[in-house]
Amino acid sequence: MRAVRYILAGAALCLGTAAFGANNTANNNGFRYKWKDAAGHSYFSDSLTQEAMQAGYDVVNAQGVTVRHVDRQMTSDERAAAKKVADQQAAALQADQQRQREDNQMLNAYPNETSFMSAKNAELDNFDQATRTTRLNLQGQEKALADLLTRAGDLERAKQPVPSYLTQRITEQRNTVASLRATLQRQQASRDAAKVKIDGQLQHYRQLKAAAANGG
Repeated sequence: MRAVRYILAGAALCLGTAAFGANNTANNNGFRYKWKDAAGHSYFSDSLTQEAMQAGYDVVNAQGVTVRHVDRQMTSDERAAAKKVADQQAAALQADQQRQREDNQMLNAYPNETSFMSAKNAELDNFDQATRTTRLNLQGQEKALADLLTRAGDLERAKQPVPSYLTQRITEQRNTVASLRATLQRQQASRDAAKVKIDGQLQHYRQLKAAAANGG
């Protein structure tokens, strides 16, 4: 037991001596700070000052060798501008990653151009079907309006007053026809826009397939 106590005491003494030596070395080789003001004048200090942080500074060792550089503190406007740039870069990166995911999904969903066009033509068929339905409805409503106008015209030619209910029906029917015509125009515009989009998607799909074939 006595031998063990001697060993522990000796180890503690060695550790204390090593720690003292390390602290003494750190004190002898302490770092200093170097910076320049707006006029280009150099300054040294053993402590970090507010002026140094505002100007940006170098950390130098006891031999005067720069071991680290710290940029100056940014103003509130500069921080706001830097944040804006960082946000834009993050948004661009996120958009690029989203495009890559969509490209991979497209290639996985359509192994060849035939399957791609089959799906896209089905989308156009949906537009065409909706347009045909509206057009048929419009034709029926236009015929109903023409019949109402014919009845009103016959009464006028017979020198008879046109009943108020008939005038109201004509107004309502005109509104119905105008609404269907506007709907038909929107549907046709949507179909045209979808066709343009599909043409662009087809071109992009071909580029992806070519890149995949070339190992890209």
